[in-house]
Amino acid sequence: MKFIVTGGAGFIGSAVIRHLIRNTEHQVVNVDKLTYAGNLDNLASIADSERYTFEQVDICDYAACETVINQHAPDVIMHLAAESHVDRSIDGPSDFIQTNIVGTCNLLEVARTFYGALTEEKRKLFRFHHISTDEVYGSLGDAGLFTESTPYDPSSPYSASKASSDHLVRAWNRTFGLPVLVTNCSNNYGPYHFPEKLIPLMILNALEGKALPVYGQGNQVRDWLYVDDHAKALVLVALTGEVGQTYNIGGHNEKTNLDVVQTICKLLEELRPDKPEGVAFYRDLIVHVEDRPGHDLRYAIDASKIQQELGWSPEESFETGIRKTVQWYLDNKEWWSRVLSGTYQMGRMGLGVSE
Repeated sequence: MKFIVTGGAGFIGSAVIRHLIRNTEHQVVNVDKLTYAGNLDNLASIADSERYTFEQVDICDYAACETVINQHAPDVIMHLAAESHVDRSIDGPSDFIQTNIVGTCNLLEVARTFYGALTEEKRKLFRFHHISTDEVYGSLGDAGLFTESTPYDPSSPYSASKASSDHLVRAWNRTFGLPVLVTNCSNNYGPYHFPEKLIPLMILNALEGKALPVYGQGNQVRDWLYVDDHAKALVLVALTGEVGQTYNIGGHNEKTNLDVVQTICKLLEELRPDKPEGVAFYRDLIVHVEDRPGHDLRYAIDASKIQQELGWSPEESFETGIRKTVQWYLDNKEWWSRVLSGTYQMGRMGLGVSE
């Protein structure tokens, strides 16, 4: 089959493409605008495959979307292209509205027209798989889990834009009969993660002897999902999920942000004991800073549906996954040095100050 993966040069999208090329016989077309977080270095290991094609396309450009979908005639569209950083959405919401809502609408409309022109046999195969986040559900209390029927209650411009796109996808199924699938995932981590997010930011700051800023008391809880586990789940849903259904994908790894940062410090003590000058222990770099506006306290996913219906469960525990992640950053300085040589310099965002 032929997959179009939007946002395929990003963190999760590139993991999906690497999995498809390495572990299946499917063809993949990577559709990516190459914004600050899109990096073709993420795909260097599979870029020479005859089954891989790259198209630089902005999903907010309707005509370009129409051209690429009609030209490549996919069996599956996996839609991962999105602005995804909460702090950036606080500083500048408009990009999130354009990419996550308008861009998704463009893809849905192009897909609807394309689907309508397919033969009956091809229509049975075609799927539009929309990849979303657990942040659309808002904040949990101390107990309970997000299920596929949890009401939406987004807190940030980012999560509101993703909630909007989720609703659009389901509406195109119910109104136009487009065969869609929706997945909502917990926090991803792993190799090739752009270093504005918590885990890579903490690793790289620690290696340079910089402060490790923890929002508030660091008691916000997230369910952590290793990105390669997520990639396998996404492909499984795209190929075997029931049309019109939603599947929550979680790692079964609830940790407070402070726990995560302290775990990284402990691993670095073991794996990189030669610390920057003036640093006695990595944990001494931890500083508590003002919390960000509208910061949800707890996310946790009930992933029993995908396990029971499709047979997926995560292979990595947080302990195994975070060790692999820290080691990957230690072994791949060339990758993150190239990333950091651009405009992003690991500064604080999300204080509500427009750029």
